[in-house]
Amino acid sequence: MKKRDKFIVFEGGEGSGKTTVARFILQTLENLGLKTLLTHEPGGTKLGTDIRKILLYGENIHPRTELLLFLADRAEHVERTIKPALAEGKIVICDRFDGSTFAYQGGARAVDFDLILVMNAFAKDNLVPDLYILFDVSPEIGLNREGKNVTRFEKEELDLHRRVRRAYLSMARNDDEHWAIVDAEQPLEDVKQKVLEIFKKRKII
Repeated sequence: MKKRDKFIVFEGGEGSGKTTVARFILQTLENLGLKTLLTHEPGGTKLGTDIRKILLYGENIHPRTELLLFLADRAEHVERTIKPALAEGKIVICDRFDGSTFAYQGGARAVDFDLILVMNAFAKDNLVPDLYILFDVSPEIGLNREGKNVTRFEKEELDLHRRVRRAYLSMARNDDEHWAIVDAEQPLEDVKQKVLEIFKKRKII
């Protein structure tokens, strides 16, 4: 089979539907006979699973601590999961990556962007995704879609989620070479088809 390694990241605020669409895309690619891996952050490794529990359900975590935990998870994830899969020629779909760090810790928590830039580059060993897809949804809609498994991020004030959305849109609009935006307020089936169109347009499939 021809080597087709690609690294695709799905980003978005709470309740954007990206996780559901990621599973659909995984099944679609597998049906086409493509070697594919679906992973996620935080928690895409054994160590990352423990870090994920702290990040999603811990209490009173300082923003600097939060950033360092996410980056520790990313370093392990890149080395143990993502790089090996790419080396095998797989299309890797990752539910959240460093776009989330810049949106949440940078845009929402106001941690210095230049500092995040340097630390993130080290954590991911300068690995750059081929494409980020932003599932854009207003917090007012997204948060109301969430189920009963509420993390500490869903419990944050609405303004934080608005800052996250603004940060995401700023990144995506300023780098259309690496980012594509999907209106995630559309019906789910429409969102799925839009993502497939993006995959075809970007020659991923």
